[in-house]
Amino acid sequence: MADNKISRRDILKIGTTGALGIAGSIYLNKMAPLSNVVHAEEHPSSHSTHSVNHSNMHDSSKTEGYMMANRLLTEFDYGKVTKLSDGRTLREYEVIAVDKEIEIAKGIKFPGWTFNGTIPGPTFRCTEGDLLRFYFVNKGSHPHSIHFHGIHPPEMDGLSPILPGQSFTYEFEAKPYGLQIYHCHVLPLARHIHKGLYGNFIIDPKTPRNPALELNMVMNAYDLDLDGANEFYTVNGYAFAFMNHPIKVKKDELVRIYLSNLTEFDLLNSFHLHANYFTYIPTGRNENPTHFTDTIMQCQGERGILEVRFPYKGKYMFHAHVSEFAELGWMGFFQVE
Repeated sequence: MADNKISRRDILKIGTTGALGIAGSIYLNKMAPLSNVVHAEEHPSSHSTHSVNHSNMHDSSKTEGYMMANRLLTEFDYGKVTKLSDGRTLREYEVIAVDKEIEIAKGIKFPGWTFNGTIPGPTFRCTEGDLLRFYFVNKGSHPHSIHFHGIHPPEMDGLSPILPGQSFTYEFEAKPYGLQIYHCHVLPLARHIHKGLYGNFIIDPKTPRNPALELNMVMNAYDLDLDGANEFYTVNGYAFAFMNHPIKVKKDELVRIYLSNLTEFDLLNSFHLHANYFTYIPTGRNENPTHFTDTIMQCQGERGILEVRFPYKGKYMFHAHVSEFAELGWMGFFQVE
């Protein structure tokens, strides 16, 4: 076989489910020189180009990958909390870099580099002015670091690689409030980010925001054959996670979404909500100009808060407003009850 690459357009032509086995086997062949622990489940494939088989969109099984994505939707890591003698709050977090296979769609596992075993990593959360300590241990096979967005001393900026088996403590005051992100900052950046070393980092304002159903969403993608183009797109790491398991919300309740884009190899990603509008707050700063819209775009590293109320009961679709991204995994539903 002269060319063993599989493109995202091939997946669209073959159909999502059928392509999983092909992508997995090709990815295994290309990755064989780099790793002997990569695995993927085999699925029969159909090369029909007359229609797109989207059966993976309608698979209702609660796979390991779906459970990860669903847990990350509402799970926030507030750290171990201690009150200091000066009255400040100290929050301590344990962060471990580890190589781990992550199920990114039914039938295929991606050989990820992870923070605490998930893609994306945990959503760290604190309040502006807290003292933060991140105890980082690199148990992976490559040098890694943690670069936090925000304001902190340069020596805490995560530019120095932490070698496998070594550790480092990042310590700084949480500021400014808003939605930040974090990611590995070791060269080559594209590979370390694409492999899964990133997540959201929320610094709450000292005056709490209004009560809401709060959801965490990280947009990302996966390049399975290492050709610099993505074959799967997701929110919270698993393709079509919320298509058959819609996110349940209540009519008229305030929903707050912490949305970021850590997609590699594509210039932009986007979020579009059907049949409704939301308020968008860039970087989660109330002082920033806001938009009332149904579609926003983010470049890599860009993030913001979406606030929305649903006036009618029923199912509201959300997805990337690039059709190719949506059909390759980045779409879901809100179920308003």
